[in-house]
Amino acid sequence: MTTLVDRPKTALLVIDVQQGVVAQAHERDAVVANIARLVTKARDESIPVIWVQHSDAGLEQGSDDWRIVDELDPTPDEPLVHKSYGDAFEDTNLASVLEELAVGHLVVAGAQTDMCIRSTLHGAITRGYDALLVSDAHTTEDLTEWGAPPPKDVIAHTNVYWSGHRAPGRQGGTVTTAQLDFERAFASD
Repeated sequence: MTTLVDRPKTALLVIDVQQGVVAQAHERDAVVANIARLVTKARDESIPVIWVQHSDAGLEQGSDDWRIVDELDPTPDEPLVHKSYGDAFEDTNLASVLEELAVGHLVVAGAQTDMCIRSTLHGAITRGYDALLVSDAHTTEDLTEWGAPPPKDVIAHTNVYWSGHRAPGRQGGTVTTAQLDFERAFASD
């Protein structure tokens, strides 16, 4: 249902699955394994995989913490978007990468749920994209010390509210790794 003209394709957007970002993440290994499954499935089906990598004062570009986790292997031909804000569209080339690939539908996975995942999902919808969240392929760290709910509750809440998210001409939604069918994910178009 994307509102973007001539954008029939779907892409997998892998956000901030970096050493320092997911080091203390809730169910880190299971989530990273699900993301690896999604990447393999996307590649097998010729779905573009787009990697997003965050840097800021606490996550210095080029540092070990900044690197994508060892379990994932971006290929040289897969776009890599560098960002410094929560929303992967903000002050980046993501929109132009998606335009070049004729992508209007995004399948989203990565970290952190309560920051960059939510920001990017909302950023996608407001910019005219459909955005499907893979419910068992995103995570966050424990921020209860600063008043946040426990990570499992943050993840569950995000899955609940995104499962029914809609806007005129655009759709959100959730799907599990096992249920994802890239070809039919946005079949209502």
